[in-house]
Amino acid sequence: MQTLILDGHSLTISELVAFADDSHIAVALSDTAKIEMQKSRDIIEEWVNSGEIIYGITTGFGEFSNVVIPRERLEELQENLIISHSAGIGSYLERHIVRGMMILRINALAKGCSGIRISTVETLIAMLAHDLIPAVPSQGSVGSSGDLAPLAHIALALIGKGEILMQDGTVIASQDALKSCGIKPVTLQAKEGLALINGTQMMTSLGAFAVHRAKNLIDLADIAGALSIDALRGSDTAFDERIHAVRGFSGQLTTASRLRSLLKNSEIRESHRHGDGLVQDAYSLRCMPQVHGASRDAIEYVERVIGIELNSANDNPLIFAEDKSHLEGGNFHGQPIALALDFLAIACAELGSISERRTERMVNGALSNGLPRFLAKDGGLQSGMMIAQYTAAALVSENKVLCHPASIDSIPTSANQEDHNSMGSISARKVHRILDHVETVIAIEMLCAIRGIEFHAPLQSSPILEIVKDRIRLTIPVTDHDTIIHHEITSMKEIVSNGELLLLTKTLNH
Repeated sequence: MQTLILDGHSLTISELVAFADDSHIAVALSDTAKIEMQKSRDIIEEWVNSGEIIYGITTGFGEFSNVVIPRERLEELQENLIISHSAGIGSYLERHIVRGMMILRINALAKGCSGIRISTVETLIAMLAHDLIPAVPSQGSVGSSGDLAPLAHIALALIGKGEILMQDGTVIASQDALKSCGIKPVTLQAKEGLALINGTQMMTSLGAFAVHRAKNLIDLADIAGALSIDALRGSDTAFDERIHAVRGFSGQLTTASRLRSLLKNSEIRESHRHGDGLVQDAYSLRCMPQVHGASRDAIEYVERVIGIELNSANDNPLIFAEDKSHLEGGNFHGQPIALALDFLAIACAELGSISERRTERMVNGALSNGLPRFLAKDGGLQSGMMIAQYTAAALVSENKVLCHPASIDSIPTSANQEDHNSMGSISARKVHRILDHVETVIAIEMLCAIRGIEFHAPLQSSPILEIVKDRIRLTIPVTDHDTIIHHEITSMKEIVSNGELLLLTKTLNH
């Protein structure tokens, strides 16, 4: 078993996704992290022993920051913080997202700026090792002061007062789950409750997985678009490198290059290269490098933002051991993540928007360059892919609603002490709904495109695209009659989302 060593500085999105997706994971703190964590913990205890008044350590929280707490009640203060902040509602976050949250919080604490005990963090690590994943409601965070409620539910499980979400979806008391694995619930000491819940780990975990999905999706969109080009007997002239070099956007250049590679040696393309093809294709075909490329660049930007946040210290106050200082600030504010994920939502929704337009061209006999209406073999008696395009249109329209930016909203909390909030958790949750929709829209495009290509037989598409088509046909066979399209779409969506086609085309390109 591989071990993910966390030091607060070097975690990557690919590492987070790989380990959070695995229910049998090993996580450990680096030796350097332990040294830095102990330094900050020693300072916390020194301040507590001296009676110094410090926010969140010897005072209440938020509006109660002016209430000094006696030393003998500091443990009670931290436990009450967790209990009172466990106010989440809604469906539970998926286990891999919560696993990601736990890894991210451990990594943030590993920076040594939070003053938490090493033993407390190691109990979190033990929970991961035994696959004890807290039940965390998905709603309740406004994205500033961190994802307080979601993180409080993780901490609640850590202290034996919360719940564990099992693999089969059942929920059990965390006290019982910890006991069954020989793990002693944590009794929180000064600063520890605050250190556990001040952070952006819910939106960042969701964001990391969204970036991972979006990077796959953009490559799948290129494959779907290439299939549609051949189905519609489109031109590859618009993908000439010279066109894109004189504009200079890297995503555009990459998409054009991928389309040229995917279409290379297509018999369908060669059959009309010098004659009966259209002079210029519609924008949904011709402008794929510009549209897909812009989304590709946007995804790359969001990836950079999430990559920074993975390794950030985002609680308050922060402890700086070198000069034994504490600073009250706002690193828990999720605005960088909120803006980035709203941008990601728009970028991915546009992939669905242009995909649906290509689907419309393939099923519309007036636009399909010779394909039978609705791709039906016996039009009139059969309806073919008529209603599949309705489904794509419905999802694209729903995405337009979901793309309203959560980050432009704010509502005051904590008696107006926290008077601007990021709503980043909402940005994070809705981008996954958009990704689900776009994966389905692209699946529908692929179903239509391979039907279209088959109407051009005996001519074939490129070697790469023929292998893609053959793989799809292993699961969704050719038929001469109408089928229940729902089943075809759900099967195609699974092929799209599991990454199989990406692996197939990557292997062939190499």
